[in-house]
Amino acid sequence: MPVPLSVLDLAHIAPGQSPGDSIAGSVALAQQAERYGYRRVWYAEHHSMPTIASSAPAVLIAHVAAHTSTIRLGAGGVMLPNHSPLTIAEQFGTLDAMHPGRIDLGLGRAPGSDERTTYALRRDPSSAESFPQDVQELRAYLAGESRVPGVQAVPGAGSRVPLFILGSSLFGAKLAAALGLPYAFASHFAPQALEAAVATYRREFRPSEDLDAPHVIAGVNVVAADTTERAQQTFEHVRRTFAQSLFGRGRTFTEAEVDALMSSAAGMHVESMLSCSAVGTPAQVREQVEEFRRRADADELIVAHQARDTEERLRSAELLAEAVQAVPAS
Repeated sequence: MPVPLSVLDLAHIAPGQSPGDSIAGSVALAQQAERYGYRRVWYAEHHSMPTIASSAPAVLIAHVAAHTSTIRLGAGGVMLPNHSPLTIAEQFGTLDAMHPGRIDLGLGRAPGSDERTTYALRRDPSSAESFPQDVQELRAYLAGESRVPGVQAVPGAGSRVPLFILGSSLFGAKLAAALGLPYAFASHFAPQALEAAVATYRREFRPSEDLDAPHVIAGVNVVAADTTERAQQTFEHVRRTFAQSLFGRGRTFTEAEVDALMSSAAGMHVESMLSCSAVGTPAQVREQVEEFRRRADADELIVAHQARDTEERLRSAELLAEAVQAVPAS
């Protein structure tokens, strides 16, 4: 049976694009994912990043949901230290009220920003320490069983919007297992602890009202193209762009400077971060994705379709779906 596929969309703002262009591309990608049988599309919360337009996942989800019909949409994830549990319960309760049965809520412990952005968000840097308690408070609001006397999420109470714990370490794996929630591992950019975290989660999982057996989602980068050469050219562009974003601190590099960066220790670090990637023609990508699923012991794969522009991203989503799931266009 083909492994279920989902999409992770960071709403990339490509050179020459506006945020509006990027969001229009996200709508097109979700429509493509719906057409080709993907299970869900998630949007990740990032702040103060010039190339990413998904800083407000709930707003983006509402817009995309209004332009799609059946595919599940959610956060992958909301960085809970940046928000109060009640605020997130109300936001996602509102989304569920508007689009019942289609909304997911993935929760991360990282702030998703640097110290200056944390200040601009008016958040306490130590708030990540209360992540387990905040998850349980949020879960209670959505179940209509508030832990704060006299306070309830409206909308949200009783909606039981599905929760997912996101992570890239044993901390998230252990928490998801203890709470009986699905676990999504960020192997698309932080793969080092993948096998250990998944094994820990499966070993320590305790069934809950929400989930009776472990469910692992693993992230993987995919560049599917009509030719191997085209796919490799696109992935090289992605690697170079990622390196500039990671180490450039907002400045523009010359091509020679990027060459030097990629041949340095920094370049090796980027290679390690993007090691969970499938690149090539549909047949090549299918083989690589299946091998990754076995390695990750995953029940579902969430795919970051890496590309230079929206057209390439849509084509990659189409080719992967046809190769792995053999789902024809309607």
